[in-house]
Amino acid sequence: MQPDDILMTQVRIDATHQKALGRLGIETVSDLLYHLPTRYEDVSAVQSVGSLTVGEDASVYGVVGGLKTRKAWKSRKPIAEGWVEDGTARMKIMWFNQPYMAKMLTDGAYVKLAGKVSGSAEKPYLANPEIETLKNLPIDRHDSIFRDTGDSTETLYPVYRETKGVTSKWFFHTVQKCFASGVLDNLIDPIPKNIRKTYNLPDLSTALIWIHTPKKTEHAESARKRFAFEEVFYIQLKKAQERAEVSAATSYRFNTDSEHIRTFVDRFPFTLTSAQQNAIKDILTDFGTTRPMSRLLEGDVGSGKTAVAATTAYAVATSRPPEGTKGNEHSTSAKNIAFGNLQVAYMAPTEILAKQHFESFIEYFKHLPIQIGLITGSGCMKFPSKVSPDKPTKLSKAQLLRWVKNGEIPILIGTHALMYKSVEFKHLAYVIIDEQHRFGTSQRRALAKKDVRLPHLLSMTATPIPRTLALTVYGDLDITLLDEMPRGRKPIITKIVVPTKTKEVYEHVRSELATGRQAYVICPRIDEPDPEKETALRLKSVKAEAVRLKKDVFPDAHIAILHSKMTPKEKEEVMQDFLDHRIDILVATSVVEVGVNVPNATNIIIEGAERFGLSQLHQLRGRVIRSEHQAYCFAVTSKDSQGRGGKTLERLKALTTAKNGFELAEFDLALRGSGELYGGKQWGLTDLGMEAIKNIKMVEAARKEASALVATDPTLKKHPLIATKIAALGETLHME
Repeated sequence: MQPDDILMTQVRIDATHQKALGRLGIETVSDLLYHLPTRYEDVSAVQSVGSLTVGEDASVYGVVGGLKTRKAWKSRKPIAEGWVEDGTARMKIMWFNQPYMAKMLTDGAYVKLAGKVSGSAEKPYLANPEIETLKNLPIDRHDSIFRDTGDSTETLYPVYRETKGVTSKWFFHTVQKCFASGVLDNLIDPIPKNIRKTYNLPDLSTALIWIHTPKKTEHAESARKRFAFEEVFYIQLKKAQERAEVSAATSYRFNTDSEHIRTFVDRFPFTLTSAQQNAIKDILTDFGTTRPMSRLLEGDVGSGKTAVAATTAYAVATSRPPEGTKGNEHSTSAKNIAFGNLQVAYMAPTEILAKQHFESFIEYFKHLPIQIGLITGSGCMKFPSKVSPDKPTKLSKAQLLRWVKNGEIPILIGTHALMYKSVEFKHLAYVIIDEQHRFGTSQRRALAKKDVRLPHLLSMTATPIPRTLALTVYGDLDITLLDEMPRGRKPIITKIVVPTKTKEVYEHVRSELATGRQAYVICPRIDEPDPEKETALRLKSVKAEAVRLKKDVFPDAHIAILHSKMTPKEKEEVMQDFLDHRIDILVATSVVEVGVNVPNATNIIIEGAERFGLSQLHQLRGRVIRSEHQAYCFAVTSKDSQGRGGKTLERLKALTTAKNGFELAEFDLALRGSGELYGGKQWGLTDLGMEAIKNIKMVEAARKEASALVATDPTLKKHPLIATKIAALGETLHME
């Protein structure tokens, strides 16, 4: 058996399994071997139901049934009860004051229960056990491949990511068949031996055995370390290659006169923070070299990224293109600021955001003879208008594109429409990318069209990213942080609210609406689910909550909804109505976490707050700190979170104590675990890769080794297996 063999040609697989494996992206033997366990259950630590005695703490696997609710005879307090059996015996289970537990489960469900055995020897029961639902029960101990060796000190049951049609048990036995076929003898380890030796990593064959069939916890941990390093190493290699590719290209080089930049900034109705000044300095320094800038500007909502973008765009728009040979320096001074000819492209993720940036740039540039264009799918505009110099004017797309092509419009703002083939620049020197876009070398070249020079790139994000994650997924970018807020900005007041205290929240919002303010209400889901399924009754939905709020709480308010199932046009129309104050309360999913600036919206209620990561909660409350008015965030926990202990409350309380989003992101990573980190899935990393992000030493080591390898073998010709891995990585890794 060879690693590249199609799995179904080597192992008997029926149609159901084949479809299920397809959903998991498993086609070859190698795909199966790299489908790694997500965790392990130590089956040896689990007791049988028949062996339990009153007074002991117990963990059991089994099937539940007889689920119902009743009230205690004397206290009349609600009780959920049922039974659990595992083939050795059946035992009663009871949850006091938690009647919803009977609705969370269904008769016949597979579970793992952990709790104290109470009652009497004649009538024992598991009291208030913690519960974990399973897709199937663990592999029986007699299934262990170590059952005959006698050298196993632990019985670890690998648990895999499953889908309907394939279980962990199926994966376990199928991997054993592959091992028995001798496939490990045909594997070549892509990680260089010297790197494995430096960091004490097992070779590929050993790592696969240890991760799928560990005899000891230490074996599993060592194997996971190897595969975590491998994933981060490949990403760092890809980033190192991209960085080298950009460094080898040539961009526009120009020096800006600090005096006329200072004159531009002095007109702002606010004072730049030290962080903003340092960011501008870094970017202007990059402009002074022929090496294309690749920089990420990361800052909280309201930290002033747009001001940095406007100032640096001004520096470009007032500079002239090089003459003669490429790389010529051209100094710009106050006397010739109106005669620059370099151009800026500013791309936003949505049309309404592009319009807001256009309006912001008008405020920054209205005193200057610099033309600003806007191009979106629904039309084009230009500022200033010849008829009304203080206002923008609509114009045809053809006219706008002519002016852009001949260089008369130095700043063009737009959506993805900027990427249309018909959009051509004369001297595109600077590309600014707002939230949710990832811009690589090919996209930069596409915008620059036939220009041999690569534009400088500034990518901006308000998403709080832990340092280790930023070093990995943005490994090809220099990172600048805006870690302080403008002076005088009132900090948002954040309160953690239990479900029984929402009346006070509604009273507050009602008083805010009376003064003309607006509010967001965020819900974890869009529709009301089937009430027979698990936690359905306790998670609020956008549609049902909007109806309830209108009927029972805010009957005089104009309420609308916004969610991901709406079309882009529908979402734009709702947000425009909210911006124009035709809507008082917007009930939405987290689709609003990165979005439009609505200064009049100063209140946000987040239902089921424990369902969101800290970084996402921070993003959501960032919607209401866009003005001089005091902003409020109410993080409301759902009813079923009350029994989860102090960890949930500790995590949410961090919202009230952390100084900024960066601190929250690090706290979220440490407390919740990398697998639950908000944004983990969006980066294209596996759970194991995200686990590696918690280890700064591993990330820095992978970065160091990747840079060294690319320095000696830029195209990886000497490492064809790694080159193949990197090529495949490009299809799955995404930063958006």
